[in-house]
Amino acid sequence: MSGFTALLAVSPLDDGEHWRVLRSFGFECDHVGSGIFVRIKAGFITDFASFPKIIWRGLMWWLPGWAKFSKPSPIHDQLYQTHYVEVDDVSGPVEEPVTRKRADDIFLHAMHIAWRHHKSGRAIARMEYWGVRAFGWLGWRFPRGKVTSVSR
Repeated sequence: MSGFTALLAVSPLDDGEHWRVLRSFGFECDHVGSGIFVRIKAGFITDFASFPKIIWRGLMWWLPGWAKFSKPSPIHDQLYQTHYVEVDDVSGPVEEPVTRKRADDIFLHAMHIAWRHHKSGRAIARMEYWGVRAFGWLGWRFPRGKVTSVSR
C-alpha cells in the first residue's frame, strides 16, 4: 500500500478560495518502495477541489467537508500543474511525465488511501474520480499555475 509522506498543513489565503501549503508533503504512488512520488513543496497554492460553481452548489449538501479539504486534492492539483511524478533514482529524483489518465488514477488511489476509514469514502472517491475524468480536461490542457496575486 502506498501512502502520504506527512500531515497536510495549510493556511487560507485572503481570497477565500485558495490555501497555501505550510509544510512539504507528498504521496508515494503505487506501493511503498515504488520510488514514484508526487511531492508538494511548502508554499504551493491549492484550491483543493475545483468544482464549477453550479455543480458545487448541488454537491455542497451531500459532499462531506473531509472529502473536499483533504490530502488527495493538492496532490491532484500538483499533477495537473506539472504533468509529472518524481521517480527516485540513484542520482536523485527524476521527473517522469504522466498522462491525464495516470494523474486521475493517482488521485483515485490517494483518495482510497486517505479515506479508507470513512464509511462512504470509496463511493465518494469514485464520484470525484469520474468528475475529473469527465470535466478535468480543461484544467489539464490549461493549468492555472501558481496563484501569486493573492496575499497571505
